[in-house]
Amino acid sequence: MNACTRLELGLADCAQETLPDTALALPVFDSRNAATADQWVLEETPVALAYNGITHAVMLATPQDLEDFALGFSLSEDIVRDRRDVFEIDIAARAEGVEVALRIAGSALHRLKEIRQMRTGRTGCGLCGVESLAQFSTPCPVVADRTRVRAAALHRAMATLPDHQRLHQLTGAAHAAGWANADGKLLLVREDIGRHNALDKLIGAMARSGLPPAQGFCVLTSRASYEMVQKAARAGIGLIAAVSAPSALAVRVAQQAGVTLAGFVRNGQHAVYSHIDRVE
Repeated sequence: MNACTRLELGLADCAQETLPDTALALPVFDSRNAATADQWVLEETPVALAYNGITHAVMLATPQDLEDFALGFSLSEDIVRDRRDVFEIDIAARAEGVEVALRIAGSALHRLKEIRQMRTGRTGCGLCGVESLAQFSTPCPVVADRTRVRAAALHRAMATLPDHQRLHQLTGAAHAAGWANADGKLLLVREDIGRHNALDKLIGAMARSGLPPAQGFCVLTSRASYEMVQKAARAGIGLIAAVSAPSALAVRVAQQAGVTLAGFVRNGQHAVYSHIDRVE
């Protein structure tokens, strides 16, 4: 595929033609029709995030919406606390993957140096790079906003989320995180092969779009793990609705952070594990 016909959903334009494809058409044997045919396969690429020349993390991600990803990761990992602390984001292809270079404010760089650690993308445990129990137990900020939404809004947002999952429709391999207003209308959706990355991309897109976290809620196509709750709390998101189950640790973190955590939001049913007052 050439740069302008490959599957490239989140990049600004075809000028970034050296970046990896988002998905590739590969010959695959399909047992249903006993034949080999091209099938779209989602890409997973190392993405290095560097701040003022300091490489901080290497994540495995789908190479789309990388500016959103870089900003969202920076906010959700408490490297920056305001999008205005990120002055510039440059994206460049390298032989080994993609490098995203951010130029950030001096105060954010000082904070980064205090918490700096090399991380390989969180694929399941969520603790890669955490060096001590004390570091793990650092409390989340508490979300004070108590905006209420109707349960029907949760189901409306979750039911319409698949319509916005173009990558998943094509490959069957992408998670999604969506942002809905209080009525359940989806305003933003981001996809990635990693559920944490999809949420980071959404947080970054919200920050770039100026969407206030107090005026809606987040829907997830994955289970709700503790780090997903942490990321949401740091972004000021007070309500998370997940299609699958939470972990017990996620529930405890949500209780402490003032986050309403709903799981199994599907088929007209749901379970609310913390701060039920936000759901009418």
